[in-house]
Amino acid sequence: MERKEFLQSLGAGAAFALLFPCASGCSTDGEDLETFPEPDGVDFNVDLTSPEAAPLANNGGFISIKSDPALTYLDIVVARNLEGNLIAASKICSHQQTEEVRFITEDGGIFNCTTHGSRFAQNGTPLNSVTNNPLKVFNTELNGDLLRVFE
Repeated sequence: MERKEFLQSLGAGAAFALLFPCASGCSTDGEDLETFPEPDGVDFNVDLTSPEAAPLANNGGFISIKSDPALTYLDIVVARNLEGNLIAASKICSHQQTEEVRFITEDGGIFNCTTHGSRFAQNGTPLNSVTNNPLKVFNTELNGDLLRVFE
């Protein structure tokens, strides 16, 4: 018996009951991703002489840090772009609020989300069609060996 004949013999209700779990389970729209709130009220300093900040000594280097020690996840990406400037953005992607944004040196230095491939310019502008929502970018101010990251 062919599948079509089998389903016809069961009737529409039974066929729906058999096929619905597969149809919904096979969809990528219902991904079970952990989401995080976008950082807010950001104002902190990074000691550039600390061992944790060592990647920032090189152009293209980046670190992920907590804007608030009480948070249980990392939520800010601080990078030294290819021109040597220190920049900061939310690690929380504006596409689906996953915490997977990194700084990469491709295309002159961009922010990239590894979850679904969202790409953002250094000013937060989306660079591909994954999302139309900009990435949140923060102000930076260098005072000696202290980098202030703030809104």
